[in-house]
Amino acid sequence: MKKLADTFHCADCKARHRSVFNQIPLDAVDEVDVGKTCFQFKRGESIFYEGHTPQGVYCIETGKVKIYRTGPDGKDQIVRLAREGDMVGYRSLLSGEKYSSTASCLDETTVCFVPKTQLMSLFAQQSCLSMRFMQQACHELGEAGKLITNLAQKSVRERMAEMLLMLKETFGLTEDNALDVRLSREELSTLAGTATESCIRVLSDFQQEGMIRLDGKRIVLQSIPQLVRTGRVEE
Repeated sequence: MKKLADTFHCADCKARHRSVFNQIPLDAVDEVDVGKTCFQFKRGESIFYEGHTPQGVYCIETGKVKIYRTGPDGKDQIVRLAREGDMVGYRSLLSGEKYSSTASCLDETTVCFVPKTQLMSLFAQQSCLSMRFMQQACHELGEAGKLITNLAQKSVRERMAEMLLMLKETFGLTEDNALDVRLSREELSTLAGTATESCIRVLSDFQQEGMIRLDGKRIVLQSIPQLVRTGRVEE
């Protein structure tokens, strides 16, 4: 982790349209600029750790982040993926609890840290901001419920197909239709709620069926309609 000498201005942030701060007035945005601190993380470095006490929230300026929990067996379970404009670590802060998960960078990532005191001051001044945080928390809760249902009712093939489509929606595609994020087979298997061996086998099946093409960690989506049918996903 490296603390950056210069902070990024929220008003100029390319990801501001995705941020919970996008609807507050510019003078309030300037207040965020004054109190925040920006950090740069390398791939594999953690922004915060499960069990630690939150002191503020982190807004992703650039990069990709996975949020995961470690189970009783020592295995990691990815519970959420985040990209530029997303806020991480806020639910534990607002609930007054310690972090229930760890946030780790999937590539070089820059984040802006907003301390708790400043955030609470903004809540008091900007009612729309607290509403946005509540809406975001409710959305994530709904997605978690959807994940639980899929794990209980969908087959491994269906979950794997839906997981690939979810990665497309979250991170987008490169010019050659490859997912714009690189995850290990272990990480992919935790997202789909299956064993690594099953993940590898299903990806191989998808490639043979012409749905995807594998190129190391790169996954090229060759037939999105077929993935939609396989995953029983409503577009």
